[in-house]
Amino acid sequence: MYPGWYIVGVTALVLLITAGSRSAPGALLVEMELDTGWSKTSLSISAAIGLLVYGAGGPFAGALMGRLGPRRVTLVSIVVTTVSMVVASQVQSLGLLHLFFGFFAGLGAGLVASVLGAVVATRWFVARRGLVLGIFGASVSAGQLIFFPLLTKVGVETSWRTALGLVAVLSAVLLVPAFLWLRDSPAELDLVPLGAVAGETESSLAPEAGVMSRAVRRPEFWLLVTTFFVCGATSNGLVGQHFISHAADHGFTQVTAANWLAVMGVFNFIGTIGSGWLTDRYDPRKLLLAYYGFRGVSLLFLPLIHDNLSIGLFSVLFGLDYIATVPPTIALCADLFGNRNAGLVYGWVFAAHQVGAAGAAWAAGAARDGFGDYNAAFLAAGIIAIGAGIAASMIRPVPEKVVPG
Repeated sequence: MYPGWYIVGVTALVLLITAGSRSAPGALLVEMELDTGWSKTSLSISAAIGLLVYGAGGPFAGALMGRLGPRRVTLVSIVVTTVSMVVASQVQSLGLLHLFFGFFAGLGAGLVASVLGAVVATRWFVARRGLVLGIFGASVSAGQLIFFPLLTKVGVETSWRTALGLVAVLSAVLLVPAFLWLRDSPAELDLVPLGAVAGETESSLAPEAGVMSRAVRRPEFWLLVTTFFVCGATSNGLVGQHFISHAADHGFTQVTAANWLAVMGVFNFIGTIGSGWLTDRYDPRKLLLAYYGFRGVSLLFLPLIHDNLSIGLFSVLFGLDYIATVPPTIALCADLFGNRNAGLVYGWVFAAHQVGAAGAAWAAGAARDGFGDYNAAFLAAGIIAIGAGIAASMIRPVPEKVVPG
């Protein structure tokens, strides 16, 4: 077996648990409100800060991985995440909650969850890259969603502080496999990327100088930014942060809603891997048109759901589409700007994803406090998701000429 698949396994585990830490704000929102008396709007500020920093960490991580390698950056990320969760579990003020549960927890996750998969996939794989990207995308989103029932159950039965302590322990455990088995490139093992042509080595996969100054002058880049902004707003920001609270408004218990999020996570894993397989075979623009359109229609119907059959059907269908947008988006970054630049460019595109997520996390909480329900938030999300699908179909993937490294 090609050793790069072992790197895929370690990376997937790191992405799953580190990204899973970002489910904590949504999973524990209700318990934190009950325990502290802080409003949903105030608590959503921590979630929004975390999502913003999580996204801002993408370009920073892309540059750091180009200089230091993904192994070192991953180890730093794990340490930051672990320490931030330990401190956040002990805070007694909103300011400290925003700092550690928001800023530092978001930074720790953002150093790896946004671009690590893209860097590993483009360094280790030419053949099977779409499949690898699908595995990584599934790991990120499944980690977030599978953690929902676990953290919600712990939060309800013990406390939200205990739940954060659990996240810290699981994060710390990651140090062992990351330190022992993660490698920066195939060259460390005297290998070349799977399916690589002659001469495609580590040096030719390092990002070009000035690539972002060229990227921002191309309309295709801004279409990717816009569509992924909507992806973040309609997935991590809205559903990820407020699904449990919305379900509670419709008569479901927190644990029941979290269990449906776990179902969503399982089908998301299937859907994102399937999306990677499809990305190897079909036009990624057409895939994005279908994904965003399907997501928009499902969100328009979510306010009408009040029974287990309907919420179960939504969880399955939305789960298949939750982060299915990741493989075709990364593929377009590589097609448009070159394989060697894909990680860095995607880091900036992912930053837009998290700006959208942060905005939706705060706006949905404010809408709930202001109107008494989430209906306006879900209806708006459905409309902009359909618009994002149309925008994705307008991308013209004319590959940039890449100077050999």
